[in-house]
Amino acid sequence: MGIDSKLAKQIIAKRIAKEFKNGQLVNLGIGLPTLVTKYIPEGVHVTLQSENGMIGMGTAPVEENNDVINAGGQFTSIIPGGAFFDTAMSFTLIRGGHVDITVLGALEVDQEGNLANWIVPGKMVPGMGGAMDLVVGAKKVIIAMQHTAKGIPKILKMCTLPLTAKAQVNLIVTELGVMEVTDKGLVLIEIHKDTTVEEVKSLTEAELIISENLKIMDI
Repeated sequence: MGIDSKLAKQIIAKRIAKEFKNGQLVNLGIGLPTLVTKYIPEGVHVTLQSENGMIGMGTAPVEENNDVINAGGQFTSIIPGGAFFDTAMSFTLIRGGHVDITVLGALEVDQEGNLANWIVPGKMVPGMGGAMDLVVGAKKVIIAMQHTAKGIPKILKMCTLPLTAKAQVNLIVTELGVMEVTDKGLVLIEIHKDTTVEEVKSLTEAELIISENLKIMDI
């Protein structure tokens, strides 16, 4: 299944948006996760939180305002009834367990639900951001990432990079499929219509358990 990066990201964002339910408080990480806002199903109303101090974040604005930016430094908007606050309040929401879902990118994730997404040793990094707090504080952690990096698997038996958090990931969504982290291991529960179980397994280092109810991705 050879598709370009832009289409892969659209597939991932569309599928993750299906996980949202009315009334949830959702945090979207920088990069690919921010695309999810475009695909939230009609009739599903969630509140978006940004760890730099905003609740009620909207989509990309028609008019850019230097005072309204998301955690990645991109221009965003705020919905009526939204609010701004300081970092202490923002992380009180996160650490207090009030975030229902956080969606994050990853450098690596493994079959035990470990996540590495903040640094590659020896390379410059602007900072770890709020990921370490989010993956521990949120009720559900969804990883949004392309299945491989230039053909090299990113879903591993064990992460090799410094961990962001240990055993906190619940769901992994790539352009090839959806994998659930369980006590028994990593379960492949959905695949894209244009791929096969064999292809997904060949591009995954982790051991995959194939669900008895394997479905086609709902996108």
